[in-house]
Amino acid sequence: MKKAAILFVILFSFNLAYAQDAKKLLNEVSTKVKSYDNIVIDFKWNLTNEKEKVNQETRGDVTISGDKYLLNMLGATRMFDGKKIYSIVPEDEEVTISNYNPQDDKEITPSKMLTFYEKGYTYKMDIVQTVKGRKIQYVKLIPIDSKAEIKNILLGIDVQTKHIYKLIQTDDNGTKYTLTVNSFKTNEPLSKTLFTFDKAKFEKEGYYINNLN
Repeated sequence: MKKAAILFVILFSFNLAYAQDAKKLLNEVSTKVKSYDNIVIDFKWNLTNEKEKVNQETRGDVTISGDKYLLNMLGATRMFDGKKIYSIVPEDEEVTISNYNPQDDKEITPSKMLTFYEKGYTYKMDIVQTVKGRKIQYVKLIPIDSKAEIKNILLGIDVQTKHIYKLIQTDDNGTKYTLTVNSFKTNEPLSKTLFTFDKAKFEKEGYYINNLN
């Protein structure tokens, strides 16, 4: 066998093993996430685009229970009760209500943030970092759809807990979104009405209810 062919086989075997390791790790993360009744995450979010000289940073928190979620970020609240999405903006005193259509949803929504990688991506192991004594293994995800706006995603996983620590999404236009988990709590005692929209309450407070459906 020629040297070039031997080298190709070695590289192919190496890449295949790396992909299998990445898949195994992601499966472990997915299994761990789905074992919890709920997850409460406090995070830092950063948006950068060097070409456009944009650099925005903020903090937020999200509570996830199954498909339902409650996200607080940029002074607004976004809630999904399993059927409808409620976008609440106190500054404008407005609530926008829309039906959820999974066919139209191509974003990494809070309820999919921890499992979105299960479909539509190829993956391979990337760098390893040590953060405050924690070993963080990054997995690089590349969309299978060549027309996708997302160029790639780096998913940083705490090797010991199998929890996602960081998500770095780079788009084709050079925009980079970075989400860093500050705290990751599970199976918290939640109010039974946490994911219930109280229309009467907001109407009483003078909010405009914009129902798109």
